[in-house]
Amino acid sequence: MHLSLLAPLSLLLGPVFVSAQGASGSGRTTRYWDCCKPSCAWPRKGNSPSPVRTCDKNDNPLNDGGNTRSGCDSGGSAYTCSSQSPWAVNETVAYGWAAVNIAGSNEAAWCCACYELTFTSGPVAGKKMVVQATNTGGDLGNNHFDIAMPGGGVGIFNACTNQYGAPPNGWGQRYGGIGSKSECESFPEKLKAGCNWRFDWFMGADNPDVTFRQVACPAAITAKSGCTRQNDVINETPTGPATVPTWTP
Repeated sequence: MHLSLLAPLSLLLGPVFVSAQGASGSGRTTRYWDCCKPSCAWPRKGNSPSPVRTCDKNDNPLNDGGNTRSGCDSGGSAYTCSSQSPWAVNETVAYGWAAVNIAGSNEAAWCCACYELTFTSGPVAGKKMVVQATNTGGDLGNNHFDIAMPGGGVGIFNACTNQYGAPPNGWGQRYGGIGSKSECESFPEKLKAGCNWRFDWFMGADNPDVTFRQVACPAAITAKSGCTRQNDVINETPTGPATVPTWTP
């Protein structure tokens, strides 16, 4: 069969992922990076055989079954791994993690589930980001996605001072974090890429609105978090458009 020159390009670029049955709607975003052990890193928080991976103070993965106390607690030594920083897949799609609160749902349902966010306001309007829920948030109420990004502000809790020697209120403002890309240069080396992502791919957006829907988690995300829900069907095939991965039922 003859194929045009355009067909191979679209087949070679842009993965296709299988959508999952689950929540969808409109929501709001904020940003944070508190270095604490995520809530979904505790055992039996969702239906995944393994909880979200955590790291020790030196960013080495812990092999503890999720039982080590959070670095946000006195005497705790489990922290967010730097590998759970957001990154750009291409100019219009990014991957990452978030603390979430979904209307009509609960932690057992959203821990380690993935959501495709389509930004609807600010400089990133039209871009998409797939985030895995590794934590529970809800400062803004239901359908809230608190996107994890180094330098996004520690918020209520702060383990970054213990783990990295950050200032007492974290880097920048306690809520909102740093205000410029140049400030990323003073960050620990392993957090710089995630910090720069905010001002590069994310274009310095300030809490943009989103529409969202649950999708099966990309393997590139679960490989870093170590957590895969049993009802997720992961399908990454070399098909789809050249610029934006599609999420097909």
